[in-house]
Amino acid sequence: MDKKELQAYAHKLKNSKLDRPIQIMEVCGTHTTQFFYTGVKDLFPEKLSLVDGPGCPVCVTPNGYLDRAIEMARVHGVWLATFGDMMRVPSSYSSLQKEKAAGLPIEVVYSPLDALILARENPERQVVFLSVGFETTIPTEAVAVKRARLEKLNNFSILTGNKLTPPAVKALLDTGEVNIDGFILPGHVSVITGITGWRFVSETYGKPCVIAGFETRNLLIGTMALIHLIEMGNPEIINEYSQVVTESGNIKARQVMAEVFEPAAAKWRGIGTIPESGMKLRKPFQDFDAGLRFPVDPPQEIEPRGCRCGEVLRGLVTPLDCPLFGKKCLPESPVGACMVSSEGACAAFFRYRGSG
Repeated sequence: MDKKELQAYAHKLKNSKLDRPIQIMEVCGTHTTQFFYTGVKDLFPEKLSLVDGPGCPVCVTPNGYLDRAIEMARVHGVWLATFGDMMRVPSSYSSLQKEKAAGLPIEVVYSPLDALILARENPERQVVFLSVGFETTIPTEAVAVKRARLEKLNNFSILTGNKLTPPAVKALLDTGEVNIDGFILPGHVSVITGITGWRFVSETYGKPCVIAGFETRNLLIGTMALIHLIEMGNPEIINEYSQVVTESGNIKARQVMAEVFEPAAAKWRGIGTIPESGMKLRKPFQDFDAGLRFPVDPPQEIEPRGCRCGEVLRGLVTPLDCPLFGKKCLPESPVGACMVSSEGACAAFFRYRGSG
């Protein structure tokens, strides 16, 4: 698409005459930031609004998960390995960053395979990888567990906190808390799930969907296509990211996931426990389950008073509706997880909209 075509799409979106208010939801943290960064959100016509969904794995991870990880390090002396964006996420009483400063052994890694290297090079230490992510990261974590078993690395384990996104969308639709006319579905996740993984949204719930990429052209075309489906009352799924997303998705990635993990109930911040929305290690790999290997009794999980992160993740409010946003809750001193991650709605609003 050349510059003229791009400008034509932008003009068409900005000047769309909608018959009624339309509310769409994006289910991807990268989409959250890209709608702001590209300026596409500023082109929305008056009656079109975008609702942020539970598309940030860091944001939806409940405080109890971090409480448990910190307690493992305190009680068992394990070496925690984590992605960097988890460091500043507040737990019920602390954060990984604060605990590292206080002396707990915590290491930032870029992949679970880096954690595997830590275990291989330090056989006297127990390394626990904090396994947090959606479908895009789970296959790599499965490979790490398989390698650990092959190499008989008895000092490597994972604390499972992975989430599956389609069950979360289903849970939101089942509650009926917020009226969603259509969905911008996540491009990265859809590479793994394929279009098939999202068919239920249109076939069971009658909601139009568009799978979109992350560049300006992807967002413009995807949004226009979704508006057209909604106005026509056509509950279809359109794949506007066909260069990487197929009908069946990445079968090999799902096979390795299914070999190592099986679906399990999981708790999501702000949503609650959703059946078969998490992943637990299958029996042949349970020797690498840190939760079983290092049992702890963490303190009672609590949420910070006044934080509306959970409601933001359910699409009920925007970050601007939270009394802490831009005041007590800031990027340098976050109260809630949605202000920490670069994919969090609060962080995106603050960066591109300011504090008010």
